Amino acid sequence: LKQQSIAAVETEKDLRLSKAFYGVENQRKNRCDLQLSLLQGGFAADRDGDVSSIDDSHVLADALQELLGGDGTLRYLYENLVTMDGEFYELASVITNPGSLRQQIHPDLPHKDIAPLYVIFLALQDVNEFMGPTTFLLRTHTAKENAIFNDSSQKDKQLTTADSRLATLNKGDAVLFDARILHCGNANDMEKGSDRALFNFSFRNPKVKDNLGYAGSIRPGYAGAMNLRDISEALIAYGEGDKNPFAKYGDGIFRQV
Repeated sequence: LKQQSIAAVETEKDLRLSKAFYGVENQRKNRCDLQLSLLQGGFAADRDGDVSSIDDSHVLADALQELLGGDGTLRYLYENLVTMDGEFYELASVITNPGSLRQQIHPDLPHKDIAPLYVIFLALQDVNEFMGPTTFLLRTHTAKENAIFNDSSQKDKQLTTADSRLATLNKGDAVLFDARILHCGNANDMEKGSDRALFNFSFRNPKVKDNLGYAGSIRPGYAGAMNLRDISEALIAYGEGDKNPFAKYGDGIFRQV
């Protein structure tokens, strides 16, 4: 949330940064997809910012090491789902504040026959039913269910009879989902809710070659720049003492040419 505050201040100074910081969620009230910097110091390091007063820890690299490093809890899953060639497609924190409205039920992208994208939502605090947890409609990732969803004569019945799950989570719990599944973020209650932040990243399946029809929540300069192998190599360097292992990718605010 401190990073969110820094982003808000910087966006007021320069409106061009809005999309770089918030992507497609940059116009929604009480909700944002805060697109993260891979640099040591996070948002404070943006545009060659002064990080001399910040300690030499690297919270994001520590988290990625725990999840995607050689012995990371999600490394085996992603190696098998997307291989080491899977593109690092999203890197953000999904944040909702009290008063945010429920989303419409949706898949993240147009239907593909092969699963194109595998997404992680990891709770950065406990998420209860008042904080707008995500609802998932199980087994709706198929071509058949997608066709029903897009048929107005069948959609209502599909939604009212779906086998759904509400993703209330304890801090540190994660949901891994196929981006084709129908889902929505629920309302964060104005009175009983509280700030909800989820660490969000995804990898693209290299078997899907065409355009996904979905711009992931990632800074423009990072889009298409890394795959799981690149992340792994950076984390190996981090484990060997490199305190800023993603430095060559910069802050990602603007696409490099």
